[in-house]
Amino acid sequence: MKPRAKKSYGQHFLINEPVTEKISTALLTLEQYPRLLEIGPGQGVLTKYLVNKKNIDFKAVDADKDMIAFISNLFPEHIDRFILMDCLKLNYYNLYDGKEFLIIGNFPYNISSQIIFKILKNYTLIPEMVGMFQKEMADRIIADHGSKTYGVISVLTQALYHTERLFNVSPGSFNPPPKVNSTVIRIWRKKEELSCDYRSLRIVVKTAFNQRRKMMRNTLKSIVKDEQLLKNDIFTQRPEQLSVEDFIQLTNTIYRP
Repeated sequence: MKPRAKKSYGQHFLINEPVTEKISTALLTLEQYPRLLEIGPGQGVLTKYLVNKKNIDFKAVDADKDMIAFISNLFPEHIDRFILMDCLKLNYYNLYDGKEFLIIGNFPYNISSQIIFKILKNYTLIPEMVGMFQKEMADRIIADHGSKTYGVISVLTQALYHTERLFNVSPGSFNPPPKVNSTVIRIWRKKEELSCDYRSLRIVVKTAFNQRRKMMRNTLKSIVKDEQLLKNDIFTQRPEQLSVEDFIQLTNTIYRP
């Protein structure tokens, strides 16, 4: 008997087989990076397409012991591939002995932004991710500057990764159906190195969007040591008006040696 979805884990199980199969083939660099982590395998509807892929070192992590027990019984020959753990506490470096790996999953919506930030923190290990998100969150991740949904997660993700919306998924594709629409997105790491310090960029972006309706002359004055810089035209703008490249240049200006 399949375990039921738990609200505490934000679980909504995908039951639309064509959608599941489409997600399973969406990764483009699997041959180049033959190590794959599925986050939130649940009842194994996506896992069944991945666990038997040839020449792929597949693992799956889930915080729900009932789900891990279920897929362990479903795929007993692969029981050693299933990890019972909160994915946010998983040590990415130890997972494949410091080797790069890909991420895929129908992510729990209540921690989906935290999953993205964990990926960003470990971006040198993760060249590509394909994941299901609440549509609103997906929109925020891929939003361009000038959009109302453009914010911290947009800038920090796009500083390191290219982003792409793959397709939307209706509530009826899940059991139980969520009250929101869902979107599958793909992110893949940029080849060029980030031209500023990422930690400094994160400080600038988070500080700027902390009061997104104010001009950055007001929001960033706490981290700008040279007050003359605040006379620059860029500081008369609001954060959503700046592109990712603008934020990178701004970071280099504020934290120049």
